[in-house]
Amino acid sequence: MWGNNTPWLIARGTVGALALIFVYYAISTLPLAEATILQYLHPAFTALLALLFLKEHIQRSTLTCIILGLVGLCIMIQPNFSHDSYIHYSWLSVGAGLLGAFGSAAAYVIVKKLTKTDDSSVIIFYFPIIALPISIILLGSDFVIPSLAAVGILILVGIFTQIGQVGLTKALHCADANKATAYAYVQVLFSILIGWLFFSEIPELTTIIGGGLIMVGAVINVLWKR
Repeated sequence: MWGNNTPWLIARGTVGALALIFVYYAISTLPLAEATILQYLHPAFTALLALLFLKEHIQRSTLTCIILGLVGLCIMIQPNFSHDSYIHYSWLSVGAGLLGAFGSAAAYVIVKKLTKTDDSSVIIFYFPIIALPISIILLGSDFVIPSLAAVGILILVGIFTQIGQVGLTKALHCADANKATAYAYVQVLFSILIGWLFFSEIPELTTIIGGGLIMVGAVINVLWKR
């Protein structure tokens, strides 16, 4: 239950919890599509960290993904550099999104390392064990008792997060870290659609172009060998 590689299991839980804090802040302060696209720069960070710490070779397809991802990011935040643009994203929110992506990448690399010594269920178990006390500490005196409807939504967040964690951890058992995480780019399409249907968020042209480049890079990374 407590695993074999305790220091790295604790590190996985800590890094994952901190990354999620940044991700949730970005989601709460940016449109859903933009926040999700920033978060899903993590395959680029994962590839670089996997090269440094796991000695995984970066293929040309992954390098292409990284370059297109960075170009797409620059295009997406371009309105921030234009004084006459009516859209400006908070640099704090953009920074939180990038830190969330980097933290997620670090967590995935740790998970990949742990798959050699521990079962996926143990790796997943350490995430909430570390995240719960950190969350309670950060609540401080700001806790508000949620309504019944909010409790239902929070339970759904927990259920779907757990499903995602199980799927991703299983995927990291079967493939290189940089390849397995690239499949997660499909979430960008889901987020754009959900943001439009439920929150009336229409993506900016720069978001569509920049996000499109990031998605193309991800598809190239995943399908290159085929």
